[in-house]
Amino acid sequence: MNKYLIAGLGNIGPEYQGTRHNIGFDIVDAVAKAHNAVFESARLAEKAEIKWKGKLILCIKPTTFMNLSGKALKYWMNKENIPLENILVIVDDLALSLERLRLRGAGSSGGHNGLKSIEEELLTDKYAKLRFGISNDFPKGRQVEYVLGKWNKTELPVVESKIAKCVELIESYVQSGIAITMNQFNNLNFSL
Repeated sequence: MNKYLIAGLGNIGPEYQGTRHNIGFDIVDAVAKAHNAVFESARLAEKAEIKWKGKLILCIKPTTFMNLSGKALKYWMNKENIPLENILVIVDDLALSLERLRLRGAGSSGGHNGLKSIEEELLTDKYAKLRFGISNDFPKGRQVEYVLGKWNKTELPVVESKIAKCVELIESYVQSGIAITMNQFNNLNFSL
């Protein structure tokens, strides 16, 4: 059975729920819910297993905090013997507008601490990343407050629409591969 590891990045704790930085958690929650899977506490992560169309999809939410996400990802990748090409990491991205999603098969961390940690653990940036645009609409010096802040009311409909589309994107990635999925989803525009 083909195995896939889908890692949604975020920070544990109620104070981080619903924040821009935790969108990775929100997306894997939506994937699990769509497939009637439940997250359980496991080593270095909360984990949900989905059996779908002859494949095993392991969704994780690292409990290591964002800056040590690589430890959880590497542990589950090794434990479940999942190849690098079957790994997808979901993160928030300040460089992308809220209207956009971007899937890539490789690429730098772009300054994202969770991705930096993964690169340090895996010694490569050649793994799939789904970047969820959060825009960069904050005053100078306020990046941390913005990223760790909650979505505002005008953003929520777009965020919810994008999360639903991310569930489809992840299913496509598992079923059809990265090239077809990139062609299908990277040019979508979610209007405010």
